[in-house]
Amino acid sequence: MMRVTGALVLSSALALTSAACGSSKKTGSGGGKVTIGYIGAQTGDNAQLGINISNGVRLAIDQYNATNPKTKVGYKAYDTKGDPSIAPGQAQKAIQDKVTALVGPAFSGESKAVDANFDDAQIPNISPSATATALGQNKWKYWHRIISNDDVQGQVDSDFLAKTLTAKNVFIVDDNQEYSVGLANKVFSSLQTAGVKVARDKIDQKSTDYSSTINKVKQSGATALFYGGYYAEGGKLLKQLRDSGFAGKFVSDDGANDQKLVTTAGVKQANGALLSCACQSVNPTGENPAVKKFIDDYKAKWSVEQGTYSAEGFDAANIFLDAIKQGKTSGKDINAYLSTVSKTGVSKPLKFTANGEIETSAIYMFEVKAGKLTFLGDATKVKP
Repeated sequence: MMRVTGALVLSSALALTSAACGSSKKTGSGGGKVTIGYIGAQTGDNAQLGINISNGVRLAIDQYNATNPKTKVGYKAYDTKGDPSIAPGQAQKAIQDKVTALVGPAFSGESKAVDANFDDAQIPNISPSATATALGQNKWKYWHRIISNDDVQGQVDSDFLAKTLTAKNVFIVDDNQEYSVGLANKVFSSLQTAGVKVARDKIDQKSTDYSSTINKVKQSGATALFYGGYYAEGGKLLKQLRDSGFAGKFVSDDGANDQKLVTTAGVKQANGALLSCACQSVNPTGENPAVKKFIDDYKAKWSVEQGTYSAEGFDAANIFLDAIKQGKTSGKDINAYLSTVSKTGVSKPLKFTANGEIETSAIYMFEVKAGKLTFLGDATKVKP
């Protein structure tokens, strides 16, 4: 998974600087140039997930422009910090800039806050990472995502806990964000249906002391804990759980599936943590040579390994670029093209349902081993 290095900080800064410089040029469908934007976190506590995406988007655009196409494509980033209260202002900037298409928003809370605006502005948008189930139920015409929703992932996580880990007593914790609560709710209800004893609590994002929650976990007698949320809070929770003596299984989601979880929790405390994701591109094996090429190209460009959602960002941008190659340079025409997409991306098969959901619904499992995130495979087949 992606690690934070000086090279990453520098390359991300250069990407944003380049985007800002490029914004002075004529964008939209006129002037022989179109602009693909990214909207989501670039700074903030959980920015790494957004940086992974925007790096994938930039790689796709740079590779496209290097082929000297008739229609050049510009890029611009809109930093929401992953905050639903900041996202509307950034969304309005994107609309005023007349971006042609958007990759994002990255997180579910900000998606809920702004996606209707993009529909009104007729800006096609593909989220590589927002999983809240309700997003697909709004009848938006310009909204799409290339990741499975919380109902799919939550059911797989529940089955993994109940069947694979044979847990009889599970404690669920979430960080009280839109994405986190939705996923935790699904895991909770599915475990109840499966006859598993289950209790739950929430943690405050602004707090650094989770002792109250940890005491509840230990008093419950739970042998496994499911955490719904992002790595910034998840790492702190995991460290405090292990330091308190809790030895049960720790299972979490794609929001926590980043090397920073290990950095925050500590290698000893993080080892053995299990993390689910509707992403598998960190696994370079298989029959698709495009996956290995993407991994190599990403590292060559950014001097770091690709991470969670990098491939989804790359795939989302390339879907837009495929439309542009066919001469579709308006939001309306690109959006019409999205209903015809059927191809194999580096992250998964890419085909949208009528309401903008991705057809493919596989969920994969990762485990922290020796301080590194390790791909285990299809979560329904894993035997940890």
